[in-house]
Amino acid sequence: MNKNVRTYNILLPIWLLIFFPTWLWLILIPANYIIDRVVLSWSLGEMEEKGQFCRSHTWKICLAGFLSDFAGVIILLASALIMTNIGGGGDSFISNAADGLMFDPFSNVLSLLITIASIAVSGVVIFNLDRVILNKAGLDPSHAKKSALRLAMITAPYLYLIPSKLIY
Repeated sequence: MNKNVRTYNILLPIWLLIFFPTWLWLILIPANYIIDRVVLSWSLGEMEEKGQFCRSHTWKICLAGFLSDFAGVIILLASALIMTNIGGGGDSFISNAADGLMFDPFSNVLSLLITIASIAVSGVVIFNLDRVILNKAGLDPSHAKKSALRLAMITAPYLYLIPSKLIY
């Protein structure tokens, strides 16, 4: 038996699937659009022409949400790759944290903190992009800020917390 041979698993964490178009996108994109539309409509309150406003601008907010999700995924992926290289395998705290990022963020305190930080960064990006979109759409700055904050808090990518080991 050759001890220099390494094998790698091909299981991917759920959050990494954002980079690979699959049939799931046929469900996720419309679901994301509907959620964004509902939250935007709710956040606009009793605004006149709310329906027309939502029809015209929800797709921009939906695209901003997907872009924001990439920001969180990049943090998770970079952290996992760096910790994998630093940890060197085995049963070290860093290696366990890298495994936690990939398969169960609740298995390690560091992986949970990094996952929460990536969700927070995505939420901040959502807030800033949505605020710009809503300002350009003609909302007054205070209303745009309030709506963007609601969108960011409700639509942040909390799915990053779902352990991939539940699926595999």
